[in-house]
Amino acid sequence: MQEAVFFEQNHFINGLEQQVGWGLPHLKKNWWAKAHPTNRMSLDIVLKGANMKLDRKLKMGMVGGGPGAFIGEVHRKASRMDGGIELVAGAFDINPQKSKQMGRELLLDRRRVYGTYEQMIAGELKLPEGERIDFVSITTPNNWHFPIARDFLNAGFHVMCEKPMTFNTNEAKTLQKLVKKSGKVFGLMHNYTGYPMVKLARDIVRQGELGKIRKLIVQYPQGWLSTPLERTGQMQAAWRTDPKQSGGAGCMGDIGTHCENLCEYISGLKITQVCADLTIFVKGRRLDDDGSVLLRFNNGARGILHASQVSIGEENNLAIWIYGEEKSLEWHQEHPNYLYVKVPDGPVQVWRRGNNYVGAKSPAAARATRLPFGHPEAFFEAFANNYCNFADTIRAKITRTKPDPLALDFPDVDDGLRGMLFIETVLASTKSKQKWTAFKKA
Repeated sequence: MQEAVFFEQNHFINGLEQQVGWGLPHLKKNWWAKAHPTNRMSLDIVLKGANMKLDRKLKMGMVGGGPGAFIGEVHRKASRMDGGIELVAGAFDINPQKSKQMGRELLLDRRRVYGTYEQMIAGELKLPEGERIDFVSITTPNNWHFPIARDFLNAGFHVMCEKPMTFNTNEAKTLQKLVKKSGKVFGLMHNYTGYPMVKLARDIVRQGELGKIRKLIVQYPQGWLSTPLERTGQMQAAWRTDPKQSGGAGCMGDIGTHCENLCEYISGLKITQVCADLTIFVKGRRLDDDGSVLLRFNNGARGILHASQVSIGEENNLAIWIYGEEKSLEWHQEHPNYLYVKVPDGPVQVWRRGNNYVGAKSPAAARATRLPFGHPEAFFEAFANNYCNFADTIRAKITRTKPDPLALDFPDVDDGLRGMLFIETVLASTKSKQKWTAFKKA
């Protein structure tokens, strides 16, 4: 019965038994069924099966993500992918009329579409627990992250926040203390950690298969800002190149932080020193649009980090190479269902998402997998995986139960502070005459 409900509740897999000949007995024996004890089945099975008595969906509010926004819509789609979260309220734009417009497009109760986030906090607190939002997702430009997160935490709500976490390091330090004091769940959306093959890569490194890590190379070239797009009124370009909204860094804050987070997440190492060179190539632009950073890690490893938004022809070419004393691995975000492992005296191993051997090696990768092999999963699913783990941790808080350790696998406030310290260190390094700049301390 449990497996049957599993099929009914997941629309993407509905009818799979007839399509590919997978019967339920096969599923029962497969790592697939074992790997999803919490977030791939119906809520009834999820929550009761995990000794959680919560018998409802989590209620989500959103600040930001108004008409024309990119990342807010990604959050909305991804958060609802697995059926355990529903969007019920929002303050979607700094313009109250645009917020109302977004609420109409989303078919929300007009009484729960607010003109400001302060009104949203006050309005939701008037509702009884179970009806008010359980958490808020913050998808605004960077300068709004801290005050919104601070005020919702102080009001007793859990928070999911876009990266970078804050406008500057001081805000990040204050927010870290507040999260610890509040006891609320705080998630940071470094979505690339949600890919199954990234989790597999991390677990391969953790299990020591690469040997001692010697070298890390991580890149994120884009080309979309190779012209002064911000001067055309394009909203995404305008705020990302505005130091009053984005902060001290442009490209390095926007996508360089993804590189920093990804290499530390997979390797388990910490950056200790940097030698950075940030450049503004587009005339009149106020923030960096290209950067190269030499890295030193706490185990003695060396690294190279390259981020650019003026690399013509590039789309979202995030990729990472990690070289150990015994093996190396390689992963590409634009081809995310494959992980390459290389050995000194043999052919390249290609690990393919969805296969049994992946789940056997990495329960975290199995948990993050929805579809059988050969059916690609990518960007939306990675966001959804972080939301699933974040939501399961909230459920454990609400029901006063211990969360599954695998559910704790999502970026948090400590990762957010780490990212802000990275930005501060890189900015200091690019202005310094010294070769190496020590990574700023928390």
